[in-house]
Amino acid sequence: MTNATILKVEGVSKRFGGVQAVSDVSLTLQHGEIVGLIGANGAGKTSFFNLISGMHYPDAGSVAFAGGDITRLDPASRARRGIGRTFQVVRPFTGMTVAENVMVPLLVNDSSVRRARLRAMELLDELSIADLAKKPAEGLTLAQRKRVEVARALATGPKLLLLDEVLAGLNSREVIDVLPFIKKVRDRGVSILMIEHLVSAVMEVSDRMMVLDRGSVLVHGLPADVVSDPRVIAAYLGEED
Repeated sequence: MTNATILKVEGVSKRFGGVQAVSDVSLTLQHGEIVGLIGANGAGKTSFFNLISGMHYPDAGSVAFAGGDITRLDPASRARRGIGRTFQVVRPFTGMTVAENVMVPLLVNDSSVRRARLRAMELLDELSIADLAKKPAEGLTLAQRKRVEVARALATGPKLLLLDEVLAGLNSREVIDVLPFIKKVRDRGVSILMIEHLVSAVMEVSDRMMVLDRGSVLVHGLPADVVSDPRVIAAYLGEED
């Protein structure tokens, strides 16, 4: 890991009507880091992701990526600069194989089907899911669909990957299988910011964690310090069974 800053979010805020979804949130992410973002439902996690990926523009504050200001860039421009994203609800392209799903983003920048297929197979192999290449995407399990979603995001060549609940809906065995997969993505040189509700799992892979509560940063620090903070226990962890 180097000390180079890949993402710098300063004081972003976003209001939707009468709801303050994000309030003065700042975050700096270093190259090669995994930062976990946790919080109760409605805490503003996905809204914060949307401000980074360009789905929404902040009412205040700024977003810088790889040294350049991207606060007002659209999602496609941010993707071209190196920001990839998965979504909580996974929607593979039906009627296509897994390999073809991964080829789609590759063909955006290269019209060669042969090169796209080769690169798709390389990605699937690197992520240990090459055996799924010829399977219809609609026939995959949830865990498999989530892995393919990550492969599609990696096909855009991101420097930063925003993972939105890639563990949600998985059973304990599947979660155990996916955690090394997340580390493997980071080992490819991709920095990761991930939203998760499974606190023990996100602790295992994260270098740092940040907790949002009603749109604001509640706690930010090392995983062990964050989960033992009384404010986190009261606002979030204490609500779990």
